Amino acid sequence: MVHSAHTAAVSAVRWPTLSSATRLVPGLVYCLIPAAAGLALHRVPALGLFSPMILAVVVGIALRSAVGLPRVTQAGVTFVLKRLLRIAVALLGLQLTAAQVAAVGPTGVAIIAFSLVATFVFTKTVGRWLGVPAPLAELIAAGTSICGASAVVAANTVTQADDEDAAYAVACVTVFGSIAMLSYPALGAALHLAPRAVGLWAGASIHEIAQVVAAAFQSGQQAGEFGTVAKLTRVAMLAPLVLSLGALRRRREGTGGKPMPMPWFILGFVALVALNSLHAVPAVVKDWAPGVTTSLLTLALAAMGLHTHVGRMAAKGFAPLALGALASLFIAGLSLVLIVTVWA
Repeated sequence: MVHSAHTAAVSAVRWPTLSSATRLVPGLVYCLIPAAAGLALHRVPALGLFSPMILAVVVGIALRSAVGLPRVTQAGVTFVLKRLLRIAVALLGLQLTAAQVAAVGPTGVAIIAFSLVATFVFTKTVGRWLGVPAPLAELIAAGTSICGASAVVAANTVTQADDEDAAYAVACVTVFGSIAMLSYPALGAALHLAPRAVGLWAGASIHEIAQVVAAAFQSGQQAGEFGTVAKLTRVAMLAPLVLSLGALRRRREGTGGKPMPMPWFILGFVALVALNSLHAVPAVVKDWAPGVTTSLLTLALAAMGLHTHVGRMAAKGFAPLALGALASLFIAGLSLVLIVTVWA
């Protein structure tokens, strides 16, 4: 399926009416297979370091390669990837409050923000030098600078890259985020970093939330808690990033004075952060929100895997992988230098 045909099919998907909902059922059931596998594999000790989202996309790609994507499932799989995904991104707002951001301190927030912006610009620039297509470079930049797979799929709602681009970007942030997760505790000890400095470094530069938690808590409770808050602060910057990517796409496509559609899920994300900060969210909702959000994101990543054609993904070559490695090294090095020279 060519990209233009795929984009047309995606744009045709709308929230279903009761009369049309039944045609989505086969695809929803098909998505549940890799999603359930991802959640189950996450409980395996050897695989517990990987988020269920990452495991679900891998199983989804494998299922697509072995079985394919039956026509009867296509509407439901596309609905999950393009609609339920947006709900999941909005729900991330229930895991963040303004007080958590304030706990990082103005200097810590500045380090996170500067590292994020510099990494995004660096990745876009080096991507052009390496000949990586702009949409793929933007997805790698988003995943590296913000929050891994969640940022990739959120950014792809406005960049509208191929599903193979999104899967490639997820692979990059998984590989290099895992390397960082395993390396930071030893590097922090070798550099004699204080626990909060290790936590800030992990939160400011490692890709996935699960990877940050795994790395930071290896350096102690204080490092783990501070790293988690720092990472959530970084996640808060997802909203301006997605809006900026939408503006970049508009300029790239030459839409001139046409107004840019406002991504409703980003407004939802901001609104939920505000409500959570005002303690207006019932405790039972806050208790259930992380599990529901993870499940929906896992389902969406499973759908992405089912949409991904391995042959087209492999045809993109080595350059995007090199870009992911350079971007990961850049954000790790820059944030460390800033922490040692400015924050510590």
